[in-house]
Amino acid sequence: MDIVLKLAKEFDIKENQVQNTLNLIDEGNTIPFIARYRKEMTGGLSDELLRGLDERLTYLRNLENRKEEVIRLIDEQEKLTEELEKEILEAEVLQRVEDLYRPYKKKRRTRATKAKEKGLEPLANIILEQEIEEGNIDDIAKDYIDEDKEIPTVEDAIDGSKDIIAEIVSDNADFRKYIRSVVYNKGLIRSQVNDKEEKSVYEMYYDYNENIKNMPNHRILAINRGEKEGILKISIISDEDILLDYINRNVITNKNSIFKNIIEEAIEDSYKRLIYPAIEREIRSYLTERAEEEAIKVFAKNTKPLLMIPPVSGVRVMAIDPSFRTGCKIAVLDETGKLLDYTTIYPNEPQNKVEESKKVMKDIIKKYDIDIIPIGNGTASRETELIVSDMIKEIDREVHYTIVSEAGASVYSASKLGTEEYPDVNVSIRGAISIGRRLQDPLAELVKIDPKHIGVGQYQHDLNQGKLGESLKDVVENCVNTVGVDLNTASPSLLNYVAGLSPAVSKNIVKYREEIGRFKNRKEIKKVKRLGGKTFEQCAGFLRIAGGDNPLDNTSVHPESYKITMKLIDKLSYTKEDIENGKLKDIDSKIAEYGLIEDLAEKLEVGVPTLKDIISEIKKPGRDPREDMPKPVFRSDVLKMEDLKADMILGGTVRNVVDFGAFVDIGVKQDGLVHISQLSDKYIKSPMDVVSVGDQVKVKIMDVDIDKGRISLTMKGM
Repeated sequence: MDIVLKLAKEFDIKENQVQNTLNLIDEGNTIPFIARYRKEMTGGLSDELLRGLDERLTYLRNLENRKEEVIRLIDEQEKLTEELEKEILEAEVLQRVEDLYRPYKKKRRTRATKAKEKGLEPLANIILEQEIEEGNIDDIAKDYIDEDKEIPTVEDAIDGSKDIIAEIVSDNADFRKYIRSVVYNKGLIRSQVNDKEEKSVYEMYYDYNENIKNMPNHRILAINRGEKEGILKISIISDEDILLDYINRNVITNKNSIFKNIIEEAIEDSYKRLIYPAIEREIRSYLTERAEEEAIKVFAKNTKPLLMIPPVSGVRVMAIDPSFRTGCKIAVLDETGKLLDYTTIYPNEPQNKVEESKKVMKDIIKKYDIDIIPIGNGTASRETELIVSDMIKEIDREVHYTIVSEAGASVYSASKLGTEEYPDVNVSIRGAISIGRRLQDPLAELVKIDPKHIGVGQYQHDLNQGKLGESLKDVVENCVNTVGVDLNTASPSLLNYVAGLSPAVSKNIVKYREEIGRFKNRKEIKKVKRLGGKTFEQCAGFLRIAGGDNPLDNTSVHPESYKITMKLIDKLSYTKEDIENGKLKDIDSKIAEYGLIEDLAEKLEVGVPTLKDIISEIKKPGRDPREDMPKPVFRSDVLKMEDLKADMILGGTVRNVVDFGAFVDIGVKQDGLVHISQLSDKYIKSPMDVVSVGDQVKVKIMDVDIDKGRISLTMKGM
């Protein structure tokens, strides 16, 4: 198989793009580095496409390795034919290779192997050859009766031969391929309640059928969970007669043979006992894998905008981690995220110390000059929000509050890292600290938590945790390297996600910083223990140094391009200081004097993509790309569900996007659902074609069910 050609076709890109990318990957370059600093070689392929290509490359290489191994194993048995080898080499999926290998694979003891041990294989071959059209079967089979081999009767001999034939039929790769295709394309998934029909979230699946190939991924995950919980019984239904007829037509070559009925019985046994159960497992496994892959993509796509929420810098916060019985934990942080004070208030049930709690908050606001109050969105969030909103109305200064996702805050609180950062602070207070810091710098705080605990999606606990973790790690890595990392303030947790940096090297960077002091330039990191030339190449462009020796160190311009950048600056009559002072805003007009940017790139002996990136960076050194993302919504008042009426138009924040729609926070206790059918005036395949987590949207209320706590929203016409 020509892997380069295949990848080029699959990803609809040029062969040289694939080949160059493969070379870069094989040289040990990271995906973020390739995407950002090797655009000329890849043709500007995106980070997402490069990751997909890398994943597919791994699969295809594993496929080729498995082909070689299977061919070797069959050849060692001296059973490899040119035709079989050709079939194996032409296989495009691993399943086909395994099907072709099945007849030659060493098996555990089966009914067929036991029959062969008894010497019944010759009888099975006579039956399969179907050459005898007249005579008595018993007369042929009686020659195989052998008490010592536990074959006391003719029936035992024939039954043993049928077991051998059943396994031969089962091992036929073409039969399995055909049956798998027919079952998948024309079969049904049937879901039934396992026991008595009690009410549950799975009621719609108590007696449910759907075409296999049309079943949406979220329903596959739903029935899987119902089956796992013992509520549902799942089966795959197909037309057995059609499939048996297909096998019979391909096995029975002589309808006049006296063995026709025996072969039919063996085929039916093979189908029911060996083939169909295996195909059913394979299809269920495939559907689950497909659904999980889609759910992981949804989870990853939801997590990225959560990580990329713009930081709210330069503010003092009074962060609240809400609760009922154990009280609301408060953490006071200065503009840098340093903990100034903490306490606990009890405004909610069962204590209901509302006025006392308000006084504590007012005193903190006055003492520490608080600007923003971030409130965690977990238990008792809305109840606490109501009290905070009332309290704000009672003070004579402008203070706002905002709702912050607290997903994973409790995980961080009890983690080793949380203990290391705040050894003398109660574990419950650390959650409030995390909530406050998530507002001030979401990315820097959220990287401290296992990615699967910070995202939003569906069925994440049912998914393959290895694949989920790897996918989310890629998302975090992409975000960290897109934003860049301040080398003089970043924690080891943040540095871990910088391209090329290992946990050990990240710790060494922080240790060096603590012992020697601030890094003055990027070159200095070469002095860090275990940070060699290749690591420097991969990570340098993603590390930032503000106020250092070189203003280019505070941009994503890679050190390998510094000489070209200075040639550009000199040619345009700028100075290095002009970069630092932000005086290059008119650079585009100066470049235009040289004609096309391609002409300038040729004079500077640099690729056009790299030159464009350099120009973009030196125009705004230190710019944070998160500035372009939707900002948090700050409030001073709150709505109640009872205030909502049909046709009311409100602003809201998208909190979660799933297969069937999007959940929007409109400032009341319960998020409203915009069903996929209500997301757009046009037909859409996926909610993610329209919205992402963190988006600010306008919605109209369709219906409010206070008893069930449901709010139906629409974005049509908005």
